[in-house]
Formats: sequence, structure tokens, C-alpha cells
Amino acid sequence: MEFKQIIYSEKEQVAWITLNRPKAFNALSMRLSEELVAAIEMVRQSIALKFLVIKGAGNNFCVGDDITEMEKWGDANGIMRRVRNYQNMANQLEELDKISISAVDGFAVGGGLEITMACDFVIATERAKWGMPEIDVGITPGWGGTTRLARLIGRRRAKEVNFIGAIYPAQRAVEWNLWNRVVPNDQLDAEVNKLLEVLLTKNQQGLRQLKFIINKGVECDLYTAQGFEAMSGALTGAVSGAWKIEDADKGAGVIAFMTKNDLWKKRRGLSTNFWTD
Repeated sequence: MEFKQIIYSEKEQVAWITLNRPKAFNALSMRLSEELVAAIEMVRQSIALKFLVIKGAGNNFCVGDDITEMEKWGDANGIMRRVRNYQNMANQLEELDKISISAVDGFAVGGGLEITMACDFVIATERAKWGMPEIDVGITPGWGGTTRLARLIGRRRAKEVNFIGAIYPAQRAVEWNLWNRVVPNDQLDAEVNKLLEVLLTKNQQGLRQLKFIINKGVECDLYTAQGFEAMSGALTGAVSGAWKIEDADKGAGVIAFMTKNDLWKKRRGLSTNFWTD
């Protein structure tokens, strides 16, 4: 896709996406949303990329959906299809096997805030503002404003944010565990680069595993989450060299299937009709 409303670039192991409708405060037009989906897919498919930074042009992050285009969404079915498309975009962003960072300046409201909630880190300027003002437009959030928000800051505060529609200062987002850090207005890029410098030194496979087990673990019961931890521990040992297990197949089963050798004949001969009477 030719990008007209975002700026996409790659530098070494980092992808940079800049939402680029500064005159509209980077509102998510239908075109911009399509480009963002395409860009996230490019990042998802890449093996070389390890990190993604999302920012906005013109001293604002994003003010959410372009309300002036909503009449183009169609009937109730069309609206639901678009909302589900946005949900898929946020899910793909959250599920990337890369570490994602939202670099927030100015407004991050509505869909803009929902983008930050799908990222792993959020760094914001002191002048940044956030909120979910959909209630005063007569609509409700569709891709994180009630779901991820409640998981991040709790049910009661999520109700406060959505029911009232206030616009909050950046520091409140840090206090409520919604964002990570607030920096001086002229230090946003520098702080993002400092974080990238630290993360680039890490065991990248370890980061991928940690992201996976944390994201999955918070959505399930304790014992299931501990299962993810245990399997991750075993995988860490395996990729660090301790992969040889005496009674493991070591690929013999796959080779047996391909060659139909004696092992395959024995296994399938014993199994195929066992207890089928």
C-alpha cells in the first residue's frame, strides 16, 4: 500500500509509524486506519524488526476516529464490521512478537488512547492529555476503551473515565498504571531512544517469551498462567542449549512419517484400530 496519511520507516531493528494528519490532530480517517493496518502487518511479518514506535505528527498523538466520516460507515452491520476491524488492528498490535512503544505528545483520546493501550510501553510529554470523550458524541468505545482500559486501571476508574468523558493530564495516566513515564516536552524522542537502547541489549527471545506469557497470563486463571511460565522456562532452557531430553523423539516421528519406516509401521500398526470396536 502507498502510504499517504502515515509515515513509515525502518532503522536497523526498529520500525517507526507516524500518524500524519496534523491538521486534523491525527484523527483516524478510514484511509489512515487502512494504512495503519497495513503497516502493522508489515511489522508483524518481519523477522528482522524487533521494536515498533508509534507517534503522531504536529505535537499531537491522535484524537481517535474521524467523527466527520462516521456517516460513511454505513448501517449497524457496517458499523459493527468496522469496529471489529479496529479491534483486529488493536489485537494484532498487542500480539506482535516485537516490543511496541507509544510516544505520546498532545492529545491521545478515544481511538488514540486505545492505540496506547495495545502497546507495551507508553512514554508521554508533560503536556500530553488523554481521555475517552465518546459519551458526549453519543457513541461508545469499540476497541479497548472499555475492555483494555478496565483491565489496566480497574472497573471503577474505567467507568469514571467513560461516564464523565473528562480529559486528564499525563501524570494521572502514570499514577493509574495506564502509561509508564512522563518526560519534559522536549525530551520525548530522547527518552524513547534511551528505552530502545536498553531493550536492544536484552535477550530478544526472552523479551518475546515474556511478552507472550504476561499477555496470556493476565487473561486466565493462576494455574493456567503458571503453565505458561513453566513452558517458557523450559523453552528458555532449550534455546540456551539444554534441549536434549533422553526420552524425547528428537524428530524421529516426523522422519518416520515421511519415510514410512519401521518406527512408523510399529506405531501406527499398534494405534490405528486400538479400542475402535
